[in-house]
Amino acid sequence: MSISMTGFGKGEYKDEGIRIIVESKTVNNKHCDFNIKMPRKLIFLEDRVRSFCKGYIKRGRVDIFVTVENIGTSKFEPYFDLEIARKYVTKLRSLRDEFNLIDDISAIKVATLPEVIISEPIEEDMELIWKKLLQALEIAMTNLLSMRKKEGEKLKSDIIKRTDTLNELIKEIKVYSYTVVEDYREKLQQRLKEITESVIEFDQNRIIQEVAIYADRSDITEEIVRFESHIVQLQDTLEQEGAIGRKLDFIIQEMNREINTIGSKSSNMNITNKVVDIKTELERIREQVQNIE
Repeated sequence: MSISMTGFGKGEYKDEGIRIIVESKTVNNKHCDFNIKMPRKLIFLEDRVRSFCKGYIKRGRVDIFVTVENIGTSKFEPYFDLEIARKYVTKLRSLRDEFNLIDDISAIKVATLPEVIISEPIEEDMELIWKKLLQALEIAMTNLLSMRKKEGEKLKSDIIKRTDTLNELIKEIKVYSYTVVEDYREKLQQRLKEITESVIEFDQNRIIQEVAIYADRSDITEEIVRFESHIVQLQDTLEQEGAIGRKLDFIIQEMNREINTIGSKSSNMNITNKVVDIKTELERIREQVQNIE
């Protein structure tokens, strides 16, 4: 099954005390790269979110946005970071003495400084919040995967159509390849006649030798067979489960290698034109493959 790396999914959980919204967006990427944005109070759940999402996504750039409303403060236990507070007080006293300032350092003012008071979730509430977040996350991932599969089916359909075109083009090249050697023999004899400006008997053994050398140098049978095999591999891979994008990309590279060899070996204009057509189709397929997980 072809799965696109592009998609969007949204999920929501809501009860009397909390509303959690999860939005997920994915785009193309060679690897599986997560960017998770969530309220600071829930940052302790980031690893769980990432691990859960990896069950749905194997490849792509993944942006996940978690919005939480109405989390009661009773679910968090505040505590003082005395080491941070001590450093603040020391610096403030130094500032006071340096400039002869009024000493108005108070506990309340120190407590409002960044990182002095930290809210930690109570253990039992951590699990409760995670269960609620998980429900929204699961809906978002299910919707995301559904969209990615629909997009993937469109990509697959387009690629299959293009492989049909490739099959037709390579068959035409095969037909032209049957006449390449004979065409060369006729052109060689015609050229020799033009040079001597008379119709005479040539050394047929010499002509046969030249034609044999050309036939060996221009033979594209193996390349055609391998190219046809790659088309089958491409079609079969599109039916496989899991992340197939990299395998498809490799097959396309191999197909380009074979068709480039065919183009370099043949001087037949008909074959050259078909090679150009095939390379154009391969580039279009490659662009589609870049979107597949």
